[in-house]
Amino acid sequence: MTSVASLRRRLLDWYDRHRRDLPWRAPPGARADPYRVWLSEVMLQQTTTSHAAPYFAHFTQRWPTVRDLAEAPEAEIMAAWAGLGYYARARNLIACARAVQAAGGVFPDTEEGLRALPGFGPYTAAAVAAIAFDRPATVVDGNVERVMARLFAVDEPLPSSKPSLRALAARFTRETRPGDWAQALMDLGATVCRPRSPLCESCPLASDCVAAARGVPETWPRKTPRAERPLRHGVAFVLRDQDRVGLVQRPSRGLLGGMLGLPTTDWRAAPWSRPEALACAPAPGPWRLLGGVQHAFTHFPLELEVYVARGGVRPGLDLTWTPLTEAIAATPTVFAKALRLALAQDDEPGAAS
Repeated sequence: MTSVASLRRRLLDWYDRHRRDLPWRAPPGARADPYRVWLSEVMLQQTTTSHAAPYFAHFTQRWPTVRDLAEAPEAEIMAAWAGLGYYARARNLIACARAVQAAGGVFPDTEEGLRALPGFGPYTAAAVAAIAFDRPATVVDGNVERVMARLFAVDEPLPSSKPSLRALAARFTRETRPGDWAQALMDLGATVCRPRSPLCESCPLASDCVAAARGVPETWPRKTPRAERPLRHGVAFVLRDQDRVGLVQRPSRGLLGGMLGLPTTDWRAAPWSRPEALACAPAPGPWRLLGGVQHAFTHFPLELEVYVARGGVRPGLDLTWTPLTEAIAATPTVFAKALRLALAQDDEPGAAS
């Protein structure tokens, strides 16, 4: 294989010509804003660039500095996060912003210092250190793992190969342009060394790629078969008051913690019978079954039956009454699906008013 120096030079030359224009990325030669780098990396951990971009634009317009985010009401941030998934990351986002603000509003400029902040794991600390502070940190995301697995034809499957892939990536870490190098590898994986149909003819590293030489690069990285995810069942209740719907704040811990959502039953392995479900309803009813929605969480798929009613509320139940269309925007995706089902009934001939 060609020397590390040659491979680095070829990829950085490619990056200088083909770097992506991303809303959180500083112009060539400019110092990146640590706040924007950190915010984008947290958003991108479980979603795509195209999906994260409008959220990033909204956040940075509404809260342009870490101080603004630290001083914002938690409920507003959680509502703005809806649709990005993994709401524990949103809670860590708030905790981190407040920790940075309490320390003077300045992010630490080393991996070690960043790791001490809430929600900063090895990847995020390395990414912010390299991209925002030009520290020689080894940044390894899914794109980088894929490039390394193909470049060296690593046959050990993920996730057990992660340490090996990180060690291979660390061979290329240097004092020179560490932020650009990290972003170059990520850009290569996202646009050329793609999971399917990689564009090997456009890759600056193709002549040294073992997987490309073997003719089937898309078969790397090897992966351990996923364990089957158990299906869960639940019931959601859409309680209507004219054009408003009753929402509840979910417990701070657990899935979708701290978010506004619809009142629901527990989510369990067995389907809910109508009498069981209605015993958990937030009001006496009468309740009408609208249908069901499906949603895939990371660890399990969910089938959620949706009941709708208009009328009074059980004593002691604290509901937040929100216009239906606003509730769709303010709640996590699984509840937004249920609310869209309720909204669709308003457009049907003969729908109850």
